[in-house]
Amino acid sequence: MSQQQMNNNTSSSNIPVSERYWTLVDKADKKFSKIRDLPYYERNRYDTYFYKVFKVYTQLWKFQQENRQKLVEAGLKRWEIGEIASRIGQLYYGQYMRTSEASYLSEAYIFYEAILTREYFREGSFQDFNLANKQLRFLARFLMVCLVLNRREMVHQLVNQLKMLVDECKRTFQDTDFKEWKLVVQEIVRFLKADTTFMNIRPLRYSLVLDLHPDVLPHVAAPVARKNLRLRDAVLSSYHHNEVKFSELTLDTFRMLQCLEWEPSGSFYLSAGGKSGQNGALGSSPINHSQDIADPTLPPNPRKAVLYRPSLTYFIAVLATICEELPPDGVLLVYLSASGTTGHTLSLSGSGTGINTAENITRDFQSHTIHSDGTSTSSMSSPSNSPNPSASQKKGDCISYHTGCLQFGNRGSGGLNCIYPSDLIPFTRRPLFVIIESDASEVFKAISGAEKGERAALLLSPNCSFPIGSSDASRHSVGSLFTIFLTAPLQAFCLLLGISGSDIEMDTYKHAESLLSSSLNDWGLKLATSDNVDPVWAQILGDPFLRRFLLRFIFCRAVLTLFVQTYNKEEFHPECMPALPDAVSPRTSASQTAVVQLAKLFHATKRFVFTEAIPLPDHINSGTRS
Repeated sequence: MSQQQMNNNTSSSNIPVSERYWTLVDKADKKFSKIRDLPYYERNRYDTYFYKVFKVYTQLWKFQQENRQKLVEAGLKRWEIGEIASRIGQLYYGQYMRTSEASYLSEAYIFYEAILTREYFREGSFQDFNLANKQLRFLARFLMVCLVLNRREMVHQLVNQLKMLVDECKRTFQDTDFKEWKLVVQEIVRFLKADTTFMNIRPLRYSLVLDLHPDVLPHVAAPVARKNLRLRDAVLSSYHHNEVKFSELTLDTFRMLQCLEWEPSGSFYLSAGGKSGQNGALGSSPINHSQDIADPTLPPNPRKAVLYRPSLTYFIAVLATICEELPPDGVLLVYLSASGTTGHTLSLSGSGTGINTAENITRDFQSHTIHSDGTSTSSMSSPSNSPNPSASQKKGDCISYHTGCLQFGNRGSGGLNCIYPSDLIPFTRRPLFVIIESDASEVFKAISGAEKGERAALLLSPNCSFPIGSSDASRHSVGSLFTIFLTAPLQAFCLLLGISGSDIEMDTYKHAESLLSSSLNDWGLKLATSDNVDPVWAQILGDPFLRRFLLRFIFCRAVLTLFVQTYNKEEFHPECMPALPDAVSPRTSASQTAVVQLAKLFHATKRFVFTEAIPLPDHINSGTRS
């Protein structure tokens, strides 16, 4: 060791332990405040800075562990230790949001659970208002991690703790009404009421137990699939008046986010929460929990940017950054769920036939400009001043649009909250897979044929959504039907028939799941072996996530086409562009067989219109009544 190093060590040892500790705390706080506000959607731009911040917090945690007794004697409180652990948990969760790497999410869970079990924030929380707020914020953050990680038992435990803590705080600190925290409790209770156990019987995430392994997906002939693309990034955004959400995660975007993750092996859920993470910060165990939550042979999760009520400028900035960083073999998924606005309406009724608006859409979509005051100059702006674009519509009613947009906020904000088809056109220089859930989805047909380089794949919801569930059920209580079909298709089928989880026996559900899985795989094989499948679809059939969305779309289209109450009513049918081969159209024998098998199992064949006699296997005819 050099003389200078020895002198530095000597001078350092002369500084009191408490002073060295608070110097480290101050350094960590400054770095944390900088990374906390950085955007989540940029690919690797902030990775280096994250590791620098994490390095400081690792040093801080290790220092307080090694000097705990001296620091306590100097006045260190338990909540201050908890604050460090909470910051580390926030760092991990933030890095998960930037990268979608499951190991970061599991590490965040480990730190938060350790804080909970060791009750770092509990002591003195009812005497100190600031400490009570820290505990409330910790519970809310832990709740979000558990929701995304699908740890439902812990979610319910945390909700009960949050309710009790808010009630206790209201009694203790009577000068404060804790209105914001009461709203947080209401949000999570409403969220869980909508996202029931029935909706999660089957994991929304891609499971190798229930879904085909990527290595065994049917091969698409090279002449048809000119490229072999992979989903690398996704932008997920939803806004509906009074929709179900927790914090800035809406029910629709939550389901889409879950659907774009690999299902863990399950061993993580059996592990003790207080064990060490991969950096050993909470103990001495060297176990690497990232191995418990992901199969190293699988590709990484696609990265996801979840946007809540984005302004148009922010939305475009996110798309531009992601497209710039998209790998050569990458596809960007854009999921938008919002009500539509328009100045031109056409009532759809009867047979469901209406004026073909494709020419008007294609001609008009480039005409939208925004004044500096934020008001749209487009003739498609709605004259209505209602904050809820759908407020005047009854369930099952709909509007068909000549032109229009999606509204991601109150109408008073004008064009700054509107997303038009033309806003996506510049980004078609890269491959896009676009899913639109809206009563104005039809206007996004304008994208097809107007692309700037790569043809886009479009899955468009019906313009009219059929009311599902009980008489008071709607998007506000269960989420969007089209999105449910794409993320939990069997549950969507049951909800359409008015069947809830309490009405179904598990044997019947498992039988139905097996039948649906077989039908989806049959459609996948038909597409892969078809000579006339469009290259836009052929090039994404090798990606497990996009393939699954497409096959579930085919199922959704078949169900809604054959359903009695939406039969021959095109406004209730989803569409895709470009067109899919006739072999998977709703009225083929194979598609009708897929639907009639499930309908027979649930004793609901009279709820559908079948154009020909569909023979059923014996095991379907003898299906158990649910």
